[in-house]
Amino acid sequence: MSERAPILRIEGLHVRLPAGADRPYAVEDANLELHPGETLCVVGESGSGKSLTARAVLGLLPAPHVVVSAGRIVFAGQDLLQVPADELRRVRGAGIAMVFQEPMSALNPLMTIGAQIEEVLQVHGALAPRERGACVLALLEDVHLPDPARIARAYPHQISGGQRQRAMIAMALILEPKVLIADEPTTALDVTTQAQILRLVRELQQKRGTAVLFITHDFGVVADIADRVAVMRHGRVVETGTAEHVLTQPEHPYTRALIAAVPPLAPPARQPAPPAPDCLAVSGLSKSFQVGGGWLGGQRKAVQAVRDVGFRLKRGETLGIVGESGSGKSTVARCLVRLVEPDAGEIALGGVDLVPLPARRLRPLRKRIQMVFQDPFGSLNPRYRVGRIIAEGPIVNGVPNHAAFARARELLELVGLDARAADRFPHEFSGGQRQRIGIARALALEPEVLVADEPVSALDVSVQAQVLELLASIRDRLQLSMVFITHDLRVAAQVCDRIAVMQRGEVVEYGPTTAVFASPSHPYTRELMDSIPGRAWSHGATSAALVQTGPATPA
Repeated sequence: MSERAPILRIEGLHVRLPAGADRPYAVEDANLELHPGETLCVVGESGSGKSLTARAVLGLLPAPHVVVSAGRIVFAGQDLLQVPADELRRVRGAGIAMVFQEPMSALNPLMTIGAQIEEVLQVHGALAPRERGACVLALLEDVHLPDPARIARAYPHQISGGQRQRAMIAMALILEPKVLIADEPTTALDVTTQAQILRLVRELQQKRGTAVLFITHDFGVVADIADRVAVMRHGRVVETGTAEHVLTQPEHPYTRALIAAVPPLAPPARQPAPPAPDCLAVSGLSKSFQVGGGWLGGQRKAVQAVRDVGFRLKRGETLGIVGESGSGKSTVARCLVRLVEPDAGEIALGGVDLVPLPARRLRPLRKRIQMVFQDPFGSLNPRYRVGRIIAEGPIVNGVPNHAAFARARELLELVGLDARAADRFPHEFSGGQRQRIGIARALALEPEVLVADEPVSALDVSVQAQVLELLASIRDRLQLSMVFITHDLRVAAQVCDRIAVMQRGEVVEYGPTTAVFASPSHPYTRELMDSIPGRAWSHGATSAALVQTGPATPA
């Protein structure tokens, strides 16, 4: 593959940041080559410059604040940084296409899926109008979307996340580009959907001979699809090589630290837990939602989100609830803290059933069970300083202001932040730091049970490792019990004592983590296990040898 001339070559690329940024360049002296039919994975944490490198190729940088200040990007013999805007527009889609990380943001909510894909053909003057519809349907079928005609008529909000991502891939491939840039296209997807998308990309690449520049921070994905790997840190390419070499014999300390932070798939050996009382007992929990109807009309129907769910949680134990989106696991989490009212069942916290309690009797019990939300930015009030965010719960429960704010500063230090962070706003922190603030807020009321809903799914692998270590140390220090919601089975293997697997609102498998991972009994659990990216890649020996390198960057 390397003997052929590269179809895309990035030489000495510098992307300048505005004055006052934390560093002068987002990308500094980057050099990359992509060959026909090859998959090059660009790996790195948030802020490493990998996405801006990809966007620079198509002239999609947020100018004038972020601009290319030096370098060349050569595609099909011409420097894309020097071509006129009209010529670059012709390259986009026809020569180089891009699949964005968040399809809901990238797709026009006011246009049907079919119309948006057809628009690409129209803008580039491809095919006669009467032929475009048939071409769109054929491509939707190629990306394995069910009922292509229905999908073509649907709006983005009417299809699932995995289907939206397939539609984005169809839009990118409609003109059969020579290069496909995929920017974190599977980050927000469940393992089974993620595996399907990765197989689809590989299948279409082999069928069409497309070169793929794949941006990711997931080394499991790298192990599954990469021919070569480039690792970026602070805007610089610090290591390149074949996937096999980088994954098994990483040379740069940063690469070694990233790989060491990937959770192993095998659960660690655990000592048998001493007998402990149940602090939370759930039985017969059910919840349905009414969908459809509204001011637009249409027939309303009931969707059963959770059906007859039951489990027990002992003091100091972590129970993992795993499953795909739509399995009901987040609904269970919200029912536990009564953010959603259950239809039936019992949620016994220390022997007190929370389900029938009215709001006034529930309030004093809320402090005993608190929640850490998936999105640390969306769950923090942007108008409040961090100290007030953490202190608000205790103040509502009668703690004097000065004591609540003093406790907030103590908690910030407990979660690894400076006490002075209390005077700053949420937007001034990174994603990992915001998640630490969310944990501090949940701990402010000294709960007995912590419900963590996908608390690390949006974080880089090294920051994820830090937050997981933090949660484990806090659990052990405070003897907290945790309900840990996740779709990442690697994470579940490392932090959970027991596992409940959910599918379509029901618990289909339940037992000790080691037993579930060693011998899953339900077909759905086995399907989840088989879909884990990089399942065949074993980095245990490498990680054990490199664990002393510590996290790649501070949270």
